[in-house]
Amino acid sequence: MSSSSGRAPLAPGFANGGVSHWYGRAGRPEPGPRLPGPRAADVCVVGAGYTGLWTAYYLKRARPDLRIVVLEREFAGFGASGRNGGWVLGEIAGSRERYAARHGRPAAVALQHAMFGAVDEVIRVAAAEGIDADLVKSGVLHVARNPAQRARLAAMVTESRDWGWTEDDLVPLPAAERDERLRVTGATAAAWSPHCARVQPAKLVRGLAAAVRGLGVDVYERTPVVRIDPRRGTAPAAAVTPYGTVTADHVLRATEGFTAALRGHHRDWLPMNSSMIVTTPLPPAVWDAIGWDGRELLGDLAHYYMYAQRTADDRIAFGGRGRPYRYGSRVDDGGRTQPATVAELWSMLAAMFPAAAEHGRVAHAWSGVLGVPRDWCATVVVDHASGLGHAGGYTGHGVATANLAGRTLRDLVLREDTELTALPWVDRRVRRWEPEPLRWLGVHAMYALYRAADARESATSSPRTSALARLADTITGH
Repeated sequence: MSSSSGRAPLAPGFANGGVSHWYGRAGRPEPGPRLPGPRAADVCVVGAGYTGLWTAYYLKRARPDLRIVVLEREFAGFGASGRNGGWVLGEIAGSRERYAARHGRPAAVALQHAMFGAVDEVIRVAAAEGIDADLVKSGVLHVARNPAQRARLAAMVTESRDWGWTEDDLVPLPAAERDERLRVTGATAAAWSPHCARVQPAKLVRGLAAAVRGLGVDVYERTPVVRIDPRRGTAPAAAVTPYGTVTADHVLRATEGFTAALRGHHRDWLPMNSSMIVTTPLPPAVWDAIGWDGRELLGDLAHYYMYAQRTADDRIAFGGRGRPYRYGSRVDDGGRTQPATVAELWSMLAAMFPAAAEHGRVAHAWSGVLGVPRDWCATVVVDHASGLGHAGGYTGHGVATANLAGRTLRDLVLREDTELTALPWVDRRVRRWEPEPLRWLGVHAMYALYRAADARESATSSPRTSALARLADTITGH
């Protein structure tokens, strides 16, 4: 059923928020026990999303005798780990040029190859731990739908060769092969990379939480951390909660898009909002028209880009930016999505897949936040003098990146010199975001310009990227 009123057609029982569709069948998890009182540990991890859980997992696997405590404000997987688009994507979270500027091109290439490996590592651990997360390593399709996007796609392929990507890593597709894989209305070009897997993100994070608990890690939910204190003299580092303080040799912050809520970290990373919709299950006739038998992930070359997957139960999960940022770095915990954003995402889906729009409706809409540093590059840091560490700032590439970060934090905490600790995102320090209202004005100006640039590019036959998009990049340093 298509919509002619400018509003998305909603399915009976349509849900908005409630964390995400990924929790829809099993329901929102009931949080486990909260911290029962003061605790002493070797390592305290703040945040039970992918980063925190992977870090605890690898540390406990490496040193079973370590006392590890994980603290979570809601429940494991409440944040972006349980809300994302389900892309285990092997691409650098940030600018390879910025990493290379400080550490040289070979270091940036090494980081890229480590990201390729992270995709397979997620799949390996899921299999080893018996985590059924609908994982399919089918790669990712990047499609262009106007001349400017097509030119950017060609440039992306050409430039990738200078950064260590071969034809086995990224390849343009002839039109016949493109349409055989997935028929996107209006697509004029496409490239495919094998370094991506589809996942049901909530299944992965809940399975990982169970594996971590099974190793003997204490995971305390419903336990907000209000302050993180560094080591002072003989006093160890500490995570302070309303229910007691956890002291530890190392306190590792793994709070990603929720970092701004922590005292002293309000301007470290900007909580950028991203929104998703998912259709009702689509009948076989729709898939006959669309294809998508390989279950590849799908993205485009727009500035205000989209991302999508075909789910295990034959829906289309489709995401984009929506309302990108709330004043003062506020976060809507419930994940509710504005009707205008739902309608806009539906309109984009319908334009790309008319057959799906004819037969499907929107079953669920939700939103979440991702962490964006001022230079748009991810970081992994452990300071042994203060006992503090952190990882994050994944700018939307967190599913695979968090796995690599967890392994890197393990090696840093254990003071082991490895290939991972030599990667250029380790100990990367960047300046903080501007105070309000400059932060709000800058982000909203950036996305207004990107939207206008996309509209201008779609309305012309010019292969040149709109000057409005280049202005937006200049404003924010993206």
